[in-house]
Amino acid sequence: MDRPARRHDPERRQRIVEAAIGVIAEHGVAGTTHRLVAAAADVPLGSMTYHFTGLDDLLAQAFAVHAERMAVTYEAHFADVRSRDDVVEAVTDLVHGHAGADDRDWAVSYELYLAALRDPALRTVTETWMRRSRSVLEQFVDATTARGVDGLIEGLVMHKVLSTGPVSRAETHEIIARAVRPTTEGAAQ
Repeated sequence: MDRPARRHDPERRQRIVEAAIGVIAEHGVAGTTHRLVAAAADVPLGSMTYHFTGLDDLLAQAFAVHAERMAVTYEAHFADVRSRDDVVEAVTDLVHGHAGADDRDWAVSYELYLAALRDPALRTVTETWMRRSRSVLEQFVDATTARGVDGLIEGLVMHKVLSTGPVSRAETHEIIARAVRPTTEGAAQ
């Protein structure tokens, strides 16, 4: 394999991080290696240790990039929401993959959650992401409901991704509608 040498490659570090996200999506954290990431990024294996202190450092940076990307996508998805009915539609669309994130993105997200269970340093990434998603929801519902809906989104997506059959959009819509239904105690809008 004759590959031209890349003497000046200012994008190399970012390419490695992006490749790591792809490898995590395909192989999971347990199957992610320096060798697989280097091959996916089309960089020499030595670049891995030049740019990152180790595999844990690379994984942490890849997860941080992924979480930031997902948070931005999430925030943009809710930009035109104005009412509770809009929230129900937006969350239903999110669960059913019509919000800019696909099953691959969710696979990386669930790998992050699992890795954060074992590596407390990654909990900063997950907590920041969860805080951002709840703050979006808190524009439309109270803080307690926002926490519940945020968890419900994660669970419904997991059920959809892991299901061996189709998941009804109508049922998802009804579940979300029930979750954000105003209480008699005067919930927000």
